[in-house]
Amino acid sequence: MPMIIPRSVAPGYQPRALFRPRSLVLLADPAQPEAPVLAANIASGGFKGSAFVIGMAVPGLTPAESVEALPEAPDLAVLCLPPAALEPAMEALARRGCFAAIVPGPAPDLAGIAARTGVGALGQGSFGLCIPEIGLNASLTHIPPARGRLALVTQSAALARAVLDWAASEQLGFSHVIGIGGNATIGFAASLDWLARDPGTGAVLLDLRRVRNRRAFVSAARATARTRPVMAIRAGGRSGDASGLADAVMEAALRRAGVLRVSGLEDLLSAAETLARVRLRPAAPGRGGTLPATRIGIVTNGIGLGHLAADAVVAGGGCLAELRPESMAAFHMLLPSGWVPGNPLSLGPAAGPKLAEAAAMLAGLPEVDAVLALHAPAPGEVPPDAAEAAAEAMIAAARTGPGRAAPILVAWIGQATAGRQRRHMAEAGLAVFATPEAAARGALHLAADRRNRAAAAELPSREVLDLAPDRTAVRRILASARAAGRLALTAEEALGVLAAYGIPTVPGRHAEGPAEAADAATMLGFPVVLKILSPDVLHKSDIGGVVANLASAAAVREAAEAMLLRIRTSRPEARIDGLLVQRQAARALELRLRLGEDSMFGPWIGFGQGGTAADLAADEAHDLPPLNLALADQLIGRSRTARLLAGFRDHVPAHRGAVAEALVRLSQVAVDFPEVAGLTINPLFADAQGVLAVDAALQLRLAGEASVLAIPPYPAELERPFQTRSAGPLAIRPIRPEDAAALGEMFHRLDPEDIRRRFFSPLRELSPALTARLTQIDYDREMAFVACDATGAIRGVARLIRDPVGPSAEFAVTVEQAMKHQGVGRHLMERLFEWGRAMGVMEVAGQVLAENQPMLGFVRSLGFSLRRSAEEEEVMEARLAL
Repeated sequence: MPMIIPRSVAPGYQPRALFRPRSLVLLADPAQPEAPVLAANIASGGFKGSAFVIGMAVPGLTPAESVEALPEAPDLAVLCLPPAALEPAMEALARRGCFAAIVPGPAPDLAGIAARTGVGALGQGSFGLCIPEIGLNASLTHIPPARGRLALVTQSAALARAVLDWAASEQLGFSHVIGIGGNATIGFAASLDWLARDPGTGAVLLDLRRVRNRRAFVSAARATARTRPVMAIRAGGRSGDASGLADAVMEAALRRAGVLRVSGLEDLLSAAETLARVRLRPAAPGRGGTLPATRIGIVTNGIGLGHLAADAVVAGGGCLAELRPESMAAFHMLLPSGWVPGNPLSLGPAAGPKLAEAAAMLAGLPEVDAVLALHAPAPGEVPPDAAEAAAEAMIAAARTGPGRAAPILVAWIGQATAGRQRRHMAEAGLAVFATPEAAARGALHLAADRRNRAAAAELPSREVLDLAPDRTAVRRILASARAAGRLALTAEEALGVLAAYGIPTVPGRHAEGPAEAADAATMLGFPVVLKILSPDVLHKSDIGGVVANLASAAAVREAAEAMLLRIRTSRPEARIDGLLVQRQAARALELRLRLGEDSMFGPWIGFGQGGTAADLAADEAHDLPPLNLALADQLIGRSRTARLLAGFRDHVPAHRGAVAEALVRLSQVAVDFPEVAGLTINPLFADAQGVLAVDAALQLRLAGEASVLAIPPYPAELERPFQTRSAGPLAIRPIRPEDAAALGEMFHRLDPEDIRRRFFSPLRELSPALTARLTQIDYDREMAFVACDATGAIRGVARLIRDPVGPSAEFAVTVEQAMKHQGVGRHLMERLFEWGRAMGVMEVAGQVLAENQPMLGFVRSLGFSLRRSAEEEEVMEARLAL
C-alpha cells in the first residue's frame, strides 16, 4: 500500500488559519531581540483583521493580559518567547482554539511541543510570514514587501532579507513570504500545498536546506510546478558534500518534480526577474519525444553587446534562432545602409525607438521563441527625452501580443543615464537587466523551466517492461548473507540478485582454493577471469584481485596461488571468502550502474562510464527510482557516455534499449527490497547484442532498517481481475504513464454527450498536458483505476483525488457506452472507496450536472447524498461518508 502523507502537521492545525488569518496575537517577551522588530512590522503592516499583543505595549495592537483574556480565539499566534516559555504558551493557545504559530527564536523541541499541544508552527528560527494581500507582515524584514505574484519559501532569514531588498529595487511584489526556519512542523510540503492552490501566486522561489519528509516534498513540489514555475536554490550543498553527489541527487529530485534548480543567489534573482514577469509560448512535448530547443533572437544597438549575449547563450547550452531569408529581408528597412541582417541583429547606435520595433518584429517570427533586446547609451540619446522615448517604445513592444508573441527580455546597460530608465521599465512590468549576460541567463532560465516542466509531463510510449523477477530467489540470497553475519554480499551473490531480476550475467562458479578454481574453469570453458572474493576489498583490481585471459587449468591454478599470496601479504586483515571463476566475456563498452542512498532524498540511480577509471571519469547522471523505460532513456541521455553508446570510430553502436531495461530492473530492486542499501554493477558490458553484468557489489542495511522512496512506485499489488455481467473479463489496475495512448483512444470512443457531462464542457481532444495530468499521477495523492480488456484497451476509468490538507477526496468516473450496465462503474467506485479508506479518506465528494440523471441515479445507488450547489445552479454536489 502506498505511504500515507500526513494530512496535517499537528492535530489541530488548519492551513487557512496560518495562510489567511482573520486575527492574530503577538506573545512577546521584550527581552527577546526579535520582539521590537516583529511588533513594529505587525503594527505597521495594515493587517486586515484583529491584532492583539500580550507581554508588551505596542501602538496599533490591542493589548491583552493573557491568552485566556483575549476577546476572541486568534487564528495565528506569533511567539517571541524564550524556549522554556513556548510549551506553556502553546498549551494555552490550544485550549483557546488557536493551532497555528510562528516561532522566530530558538525552540529545540518544537516538533515535540507541536505534537503534544496540537499547534503547528513555522520555526524554529523562522523569518516569519508576509502576506501583503491581507496586510500581514509578521516577519523580521527590514523593508515591507509589495503585493505581487511571487512567493518565497525560505529557511534563511538573511536570504529572505536579501531577496526582499532586491525585489523592492526591481519593483517585484510577493503573494507570500514564508520563513519555515528549522522546518520542524510546518515545512516545504505544507507551504507548497497551499501555494499550489493559490490563484494569486504566479511563481515560487525555494531556499532548500533540509527536507523533512522527502515524499511529501516531492509530491507537493510536483503539484505546484504543474501550474506555475518553481525555482530552488540550495546553500551548503557542495560544502557539506565535496563530491557533489548530494547536489546531483537533489537536482534529480527537483527535475522529477518539474522544479528549476538554480546554482546561486544571482541565478535565483535572475530567474525570479524573468519567470515572475514573462512566459514562453506553450510548446507541447511529443509522445516519447523531446521538447524542441528554445530559439533565442538578439537585437541590439551595438554589435559588441550582441556578441556578448550570443556568447552567453551558447556557453549556457542555449540555441540561437536561425532566421529565414524572408525574415531577414523584412529587417532591411530598419538597418543603416549597407548593413546585413543576422542574429545578433545590430541596428547601430542611432537606432532609437527602432530597437523596440525590431524587437517586436523578432518576437512575432515563428522561428523565434524568446528575444533579447540590448541597449547601450548612444550619443543621439543624450537629451533625456530621446532616451525616454526609446524606453517607452520598448515598454510598448514588450507588452504586445501576450501568449502569441515571443517574450522580450531587455538589457538596458549603464547606470548614470540608464539606471532611471531601467527602473521605469521594471515598474512597467518588463523583465529588465543591467548586462547582456544577465538577460541571456534570464532567457536560459525560461528555456530550462519549460524543459523541466515539459519533461515532468512527457508522454511515454505504451511499452511496459514485463519484469517478473524471481523475488523468492533474492530473498533466499539475502537471508543467507544475513545468516552468515554479513551485510556485504559476495560478487557471486550480487550477480545472482541481478540474474533474478532478468539482467544478463556472465557465467561463474565459486571456488574455495586454487584446485577448485582450476576445476571450475574447466567446466566453464576457457578463457576465464579469476577474482578474489572478500567483503573487505572494494576495488579488487587495485590489489591484483582480478586476473583475465587465463586459457588453461594450470594457468588458473598458478594465478590463484599467486593472487592469494599477494593479497594475504598486502592486506593481511582482509577476510577471504574464496575465489570467483567467470567465463571471460568479449570486450565491449564498459558502463557503471549504481543504486545508492541520499540522506535527504533516499534511494537514487546512477548511470555513467564504467571500468576501473569510473570514479576518475566523473561521468554519472542521476535519477530517482522508480524508473520506466522513458525515464531510463532520459537518464542515459544526460550522461556523456550516451555519445559512446551511439558508436564512434571503429566501435559499433551498443544496444541502448537493453541498457535502459537494465536500469529499470535495477530500479525495481530498490522498490522491492528496501533493505538494500547499495548495489553497483561495474562493469556492465554493452554491445550491439545487449548487455552483460560482469561484476557487482551489494550492501544490505542493518536488520530492521528500510529505505523510503521519494516517489511512490506503481502499486502493482492493487491489480485484480473483474468479471462483467456479459461483456467478458476485465483487468482492474491503477493507471500508469504508459496508458497515455490508450486513454486518448478511449476518449475518442466516448459519446460526445458523455464527454460534456464528465468535463462540464464539450472537449474535442485531450491535450498532451491534460493527458499527462490524468496518467502521471502521484499514488500517494490520488488513485485512478482503469478497466482494461484483453487487448489492453481502456474501457472505463474512475479517479479519487485526495485533499492534501483535509480528510476528503473528489471522485470522477467514466465508462464506455459498450460497458455500461455491466457493473464496471460500480466496481471501479468500490475499489476507489477501498483505497480511500486505507489512505485515511473520510468523505468522498463530487460534482454532477443536474441534467445528468443517469449519473445522479448511479451515485444515489452508491449511497451518496445530493444537494444543489450554492455557487452553480446547474450543478449537484454528491457526498458520501466512508
